[in-house]
Amino acid sequence: MTRAVDRVYAHIRDAIVDGRYQPGARLGEVEIAELTDTSRTPVREALRRLEMEGLVEVLPHRGARVYEWTADDLEEIYDLRMTLEAMAAVRAASRIDGKDLDRMTELCDLMEVAAVPGSGQRLDLVAQLNDEFHAIVRAAAASNRLTTMLGAVIQLPLVMRTFHRYAPEDLARSCAHHRDLVAALRNRDEVWAESVMRAHVRAAKSVLLQALTVDPEPVVDARPSEEFMR
Repeated sequence: MTRAVDRVYAHIRDAIVDGRYQPGARLGEVEIAELTDTSRTPVREALRRLEMEGLVEVLPHRGARVYEWTADDLEEIYDLRMTLEAMAAVRAASRIDGKDLDRMTELCDLMEVAAVPGSGQRLDLVAQLNDEFHAIVRAAAASNRLTTMLGAVIQLPLVMRTFHRYAPEDLARSCAHHRDLVAALRNRDEVWAESVMRAHVRAAKSVLLQALTVDPEPVVDARPSEEFMR
């Protein structure tokens, strides 16, 4: 049976990511406890976990609210992610197995199909597949410390619905980076893998920061996001 705190954590996190709880929104313990049919104790613990992940801000005497990121926050988070993801790629190059590489290749195929512009484009599916792709690299790195540290910086692209801000050429570049990374890992080339991962995250950072100068609000779709229907 799922623990109450895990259930509350999932409720709040999903609501933040899919836009039901907007940046700056107050997260009342009593209201959330009623919504999730729990006491305030698991709500407090869930909020602490989300604060550690950077999704929630707990203010003394004012309670919790959804964190509001500034451009400086985004730049810092992506710089940290770039360093940590590159380290994961370096470690994965000497550890990843053929089965994982085959799955990453399959994910590349699926992402490229889902990213094709037009009525059949499915950007939330791209995000879901991308999450699995990078999770394979992190798992292959075989470092609990690195995984924990990355946990604090990989939430942001989900909240910002990053792929919805990509132009067709940005999507094409992202897919090409994925292909290059798989090739580097197959060749057990740590330097190549690190270089590709740094370029990949740096490009994502550039797209997001440029998009925020035009549209400072997170992209929110009123429909349930496929990214979280799993």
